[in-house]
Amino acid sequence: MDQILNKVGGYWLSKRADKEISSVGDDINSLSSSIEEGTKWLVNKLKVDHRSQKRKCAMEVADEESTKRALTSTRFSDLNPPLSEPVIKALNCAGFEFCTPVQAATIPLLCSHKDVAVDAATGSGKTLAFVVPFVEILRRSSSHPKPHQVLGIIISPTRELSSQIYHVAQPFFSTVTSVKSILLVGGVDIKIDIKKIEEEGANILVGTPGKMHDTMERLDNLDFRNLEVLILDEADRLLEMGFQKQITSIISRLPKLRRTGLFSATQTEAVEELSRAGLRNPVRIEVRTEIKQLTSQTSSEELASTKTPLGLQIEYLLCEAEKKPSQLVEFLLQNMPKKIIIYFMTCACVDYWGRVLPQLSVLKSFSLIPLHGRMKQSAREKALSSFSVLSSGILLCTDVAARGLDIPGVDWILQYDPPQDPNVFVHRVGRTARIGRQGSAVVFLLPKEDTYVEFLKLRRVPIQERKCFPDALDVISSIRSAAKEDRDVMEKGLKAFVSYIRAYKEHHCSYIFRWQELEIGKLAMGYGLLQLPSMPEVKHYSLSVDGFVPVNDINVSDIKYRDKAREKQRRKALQQKKEAAPQLPKPEGSKQSLDHPPAVIRKKTGRQRKAVRTKEDDEEFERDYRLLKKLKKGVIGESEYEKLTGFTGFEKERDDGDENDSEEAIFPVHKTKKQEFKSKGTLNRSRAKAKHSKYGSFKSSFMTKSRKNRK
Repeated sequence: MDQILNKVGGYWLSKRADKEISSVGDDINSLSSSIEEGTKWLVNKLKVDHRSQKRKCAMEVADEESTKRALTSTRFSDLNPPLSEPVIKALNCAGFEFCTPVQAATIPLLCSHKDVAVDAATGSGKTLAFVVPFVEILRRSSSHPKPHQVLGIIISPTRELSSQIYHVAQPFFSTVTSVKSILLVGGVDIKIDIKKIEEEGANILVGTPGKMHDTMERLDNLDFRNLEVLILDEADRLLEMGFQKQITSIISRLPKLRRTGLFSATQTEAVEELSRAGLRNPVRIEVRTEIKQLTSQTSSEELASTKTPLGLQIEYLLCEAEKKPSQLVEFLLQNMPKKIIIYFMTCACVDYWGRVLPQLSVLKSFSLIPLHGRMKQSAREKALSSFSVLSSGILLCTDVAARGLDIPGVDWILQYDPPQDPNVFVHRVGRTARIGRQGSAVVFLLPKEDTYVEFLKLRRVPIQERKCFPDALDVISSIRSAAKEDRDVMEKGLKAFVSYIRAYKEHHCSYIFRWQELEIGKLAMGYGLLQLPSMPEVKHYSLSVDGFVPVNDINVSDIKYRDKAREKQRRKALQQKKEAAPQLPKPEGSKQSLDHPPAVIRKKTGRQRKAVRTKEDDEEFERDYRLLKKLKKGVIGESEYEKLTGFTGFEKERDDGDENDSEEAIFPVHKTKKQEFKSKGTLNRSRAKAKHSKYGSFKSSFMTKSRKNRK
């Protein structure tokens, strides 16, 4: 028996050993195949890295050659009148030896005490063109100014641009002895700035017009009598954003015997008016890039002037609204190791895409940084500085980052939404291909917006077509899944969709971007909405909803926040709202008698409904007219008038020039026309006056008719 057991045990052990050996062999085979796959992956990655490094080196060489071509043969040390030795040294330390055309033309004139109005392409070096003569003029003035004696002012439209100018100018400001400078922008408590000026003094002011004007209003001890130079950067944008009143007030405080420089990439009628009002016999400087362009009628090459940089290649891509996200994702995948800026129409759009894109599995390894005007100042500064130091990454932004910002190494500009103002197009694409470097840009257009291409060509913007990616990954289902799992994504999508439509209505090129022809069904699919929101544009104008497939297998009110704290707060608010809802008892007279059938309620005719609306309008006109008379007599102030009438002007950050992008946080709600008119707040006082003058004639005719009826 023992022998039998030993044989069985030996047989079992041998089988187990064979099995373990076989398992070890499988593990070895699996390990070897894994090593082989890993080796292949490593080899492929090394090849990709090598190609990327090779391309980067080639681009650096091309950029260096292009930069040399963009510069003139004029050295800063050769300018006449000559620059001071400390300024030349600061330029050399920063790596600047040769001038760009705008610098070579502007610096000698400003240093010779001439007022200048400069019109030059974006990325042409305008900042140094005014910083260098600004410092030279101050160096020649009083050597030891008093603490509160202001010698120079630089004004720009946005916080980011003002901050950039301030930091670029610091090495040059330091060459002027006993001079203090301060940055005045929104997002910082004005009491802190005032305290700093009172304690330390300020001889150079750099900032946005709103904050600077407010500081001047509050500080009486600032002395502007010896002011030497005033610089207005991006002057057209300053006026477009409604800062004419503040700029006029600032200029009125300054002496007339000063040097003034007005810099812009686009010259408008408003800029011309400002030039005539604020400059004395200015010298007009206009610098254009020359490109070679072949026409279809002639075989010879003719030179065409353009406001876009020479090394910039601009393309457009036509696709339907529901395919734009897929094309965007495919574009990012194809250009993974590059540095890209993506422009959207509104702040809500930036918030939404900045929230949903990182949740797509194919984009998890990408660095996506949102930036817009509604962010806190500290967050904006952090976003901009983080993107600036990245070698590759993606910045999602509004037009707050469209002007003047010099972000190094930007390869691509992608305009997911065309700008409301066509002048901004040139500024957007100008964030790449700066100072002669190479760069590319692409704008996404709907098929019905193809006329925009011809419009750009008429403006001498060279542009060519780019084909859609045929095998782009469909990401709409993934976006909708993210909205189902997190209420925050769903709400941000709704806000972005509504804000986009309302911003689309405000396009300057309304004959190209016709909002009444928007196919909002496809647009809603492109935003990954679960259901269409209820909004006046959809209800009253019968916009096309074809192509939208609602999600009916889920109740949107049941979707929870992924953040447990927010979800708890939401449920608490819903419960409080439910408890606060009054349970009014039905009046006894409301019960219908069984003996008497309910009375038939007749629908009002169109004329009757129109009469009711006319009466409401008359009452509103009468009320607003009385308020306007009180305002003129000084009985009420402007703020009280605006509060009572709802005429709050364009919703912009008046303190620093950032657009607010017309994006109310609107959900499926219904508003009357009167409520929507007041909530938008797009009428300023001049339009209000026009409205009341129109009412005056209407009132007289209305009173005449009333007298006749009484007779």
